[in-house]
Amino acid sequence: MKVLFATSEACPFAKSGGLADVCGALPKALRKRMVGARVVLPLYSTIGNELREKMTFVCNITVPVSWRMQYCGVFEAHENGVIYYFIDNEYYFKRDGLYGYYDDAERFTFFSRAVLEIIPHIGFKPDVIHCNDWQTALIPIFLNEMYKADPFYADIKTVFTIHNIQYQGKYGMEIYGDVLGLPEGREAIIEYDGCVNFMKGAIQCADKVTTVSPTYSREILDPYYSHGLHSILGEFTYKSTGIVNGIDYDEYDPETDTLIYKNYNADTLKDKKVNKKKLQEELSLPQKDCPVIGIVSRLVGHKGIDLIKCVFEELLKADLQFVILGSGEWEYETFFYDMSQKYPEKVALKLGYDNKLAHKIYASADFFLMPSKSEPCGLAQLISLRYGTIPIVRETGGLNDTIKDSADGEGNGFTFSNYNAHDMQNAVWRAIGCYDDKKGFEILQKRAMACDNSWKSSANCYVKLYKEIIEK
Repeated sequence: MKVLFATSEACPFAKSGGLADVCGALPKALRKRMVGARVVLPLYSTIGNELREKMTFVCNITVPVSWRMQYCGVFEAHENGVIYYFIDNEYYFKRDGLYGYYDDAERFTFFSRAVLEIIPHIGFKPDVIHCNDWQTALIPIFLNEMYKADPFYADIKTVFTIHNIQYQGKYGMEIYGDVLGLPEGREAIIEYDGCVNFMKGAIQCADKVTTVSPTYSREILDPYYSHGLHSILGEFTYKSTGIVNGIDYDEYDPETDTLIYKNYNADTLKDKKVNKKKLQEELSLPQKDCPVIGIVSRLVGHKGIDLIKCVFEELLKADLQFVILGSGEWEYETFFYDMSQKYPEKVALKLGYDNKLAHKIYASADFFLMPSKSEPCGLAQLISLRYGTIPIVRETGGLNDTIKDSADGEGNGFTFSNYNAHDMQNAVWRAIGCYDDKKGFEILQKRAMACDNSWKSSANCYVKLYKEIIEK
């Protein structure tokens, strides 16, 4: 079985969020299950020289983008046992960032056509193209409308995974002919609510549609979560499923992680306390025995940051400390900066993203706060469990599938269901109460570290899914 992952980002080459972690780790897990998994992504100028030195030139072709014919170079690299292909076109991808440009529709139209066009030239014909989020949503559409008549492409199947339904690839209908170049009279495939909607077209055309957790798969049938796509999703529930993400257990391993202060495992939790003291020292917090709550997140509303803001000073009345890493909306960045200045002995803030510091927070904090309004899957809570850092989460999406409240003596974290600041606050108070019971807290930490959130189970689910559509 051969699977080609089409993605706009993948670790370690390009990352803006959890999509990169998934597309870097899942192909590696599939290869361990005898699946020939390879990855294709754009050759961004932000990819560093150290990684570029691993690439070799494969070929160059021209790719149609409606009436245009664009250069497409193809490079190849091997990383963690996986072959990666890179689509080169400096006009589209020699930019400072990955997304956010006026011509993103054209950029990822080019990328989607290029993925299909390079297949005859790379010596790898996939049984399945696994597409991820709106940036690759055109691939199932183009395959069905422009390539299936060619016997070479006729038996290729597609899977489309929704990592975040909020970003759909919505544009004006004027790009239908000038950019997409789809056949005349086929507008209905990609039109939705008077707009071109890449994701809608993929939901309609892909052989299977997946989301990154079972709960999220159900939630997005509700208008509250669907960002307008509930009706089309309801129409195609027969081919939809939810498979929870895993994490890379090689990258996130407290016993071997080179980015943390001191390695440890479930039997040497005293060394986790060493990490805590070192983090307090590095961030100029008092080195004391009190609960440290970590937050590694984009500071935006749907991550529940407004709930934290609402009761933050009330929480700070307790003997605890917050360590916050992230960036996002000005309102929240400013709020946490003000709090770090007003309460320097209780609040440490680093704006931006720092992978090394993120690892240190996962390894050093006692609790990890993640009160999301919506969360397709979430990786941070899974990483926290791996390091014995207890998640405090809202019961939504993948958080609901992976974190169970410890009130029953069997759970692995603290949860609340209503999107309410005081419900969240109560979950924090319960967590602090557990921290004060040193013996009980250590039992909870060991239970958290015993959870298996590797890609083992999820990769098996994908293998089953691929076989189902290949054999159909």
